[in-house]
Amino acid sequence: MKRLTLMLLMLLTVMVHAQKKKNGTIYSEHPAIDVVENLNKAFVAGDSDKVMSFLADDYKYWNGTNSNKDAKPGTKEGAGKNAKWWKENVSYLSLERTSGAYPDAIEYKDENQKDVVWVQTWNHLKGVHNSTGVKIDMPVHRLYVVNADNKIQTIIDYSDRTVWRELNESFVARKNGTIYNHHDYINSVRRMMAALENKDMEKFYSYYHDDARFRNIHMPVGTEAMTLEQDREGMQKMMEAYDITSIDVQGYPDYLNYGLGNAKVVQSWWKVRMTRKSDDKKIVMPLFLIHDFDDDGKIVGENAYYSASLMQN
Repeated sequence: MKRLTLMLLMLLTVMVHAQKKKNGTIYSEHPAIDVVENLNKAFVAGDSDKVMSFLADDYKYWNGTNSNKDAKPGTKEGAGKNAKWWKENVSYLSLERTSGAYPDAIEYKDENQKDVVWVQTWNHLKGVHNSTGVKIDMPVHRLYVVNADNKIQTIIDYSDRTVWRELNESFVARKNGTIYNHHDYINSVRRMMAALENKDMEKFYSYYHDDARFRNIHMPVGTEAMTLEQDREGMQKMMEAYDITSIDVQGYPDYLNYGLGNAKVVQSWWKVRMTRKSDDKKIVMPLFLIHDFDDDGKIVGENAYYSASLMQN
């Protein structure tokens, strides 16, 4: 049995080795890498002539995330115009290696690849579009094909196209839903806050969905939202320590029915007047609330903004 096991292990080892085939060499330092990084420096500097000097006459640029089979590649002339556009329209431009990453230059053994070197990079692109204020902050992965003359003949770009969509859509005014100053969702929030003022907690929580989630300005980023039961517990402790004497709306609430995602949001501003039971201290607390509603008119999410220090002093 041991002999059979040993033979099987030896056979498996041979099979594993037989599946490997070396098809070239990877370099962390290579003249082709220098060409690529010098191209990127010229791009950031907005030197269109220098950008074009690194490109072969038959240069082609491809969007690696575009599935359109009829898409046309970018050209050498287009690359020069592109560098000029970035210089004139984007501030704080940078294109740097992603932290911990470095370029690879690959010389393949394949006969049809013998005269070129492939360079792959992982960079981070940053900038701010001048007229729209759209922030560009995204990873970029690119494949470059460098020919025997050390000219770049191909770039295949993989990046976040949603940034460009947002930029293109920001040039013109665009509606994103409707704002109401009177709506039943606003009425729900007012009735809910009236219930809180009158300490009718059963009615207060009846406006929330059982799966509602609660957040406030004092919760660290990344903290899991509180459940309905957790909010009940926190509210109970607060009411044991403070007596709410009045809750008054400031200005008027807004109901925003967004076009994107059909989100239903009520924003409201309040002054909460309380008396601390331990020392009879009077407190006036400004409160800003954001409530997300579902299609049935139940609150499914709450964000609360207030100053906890007012209650502690």
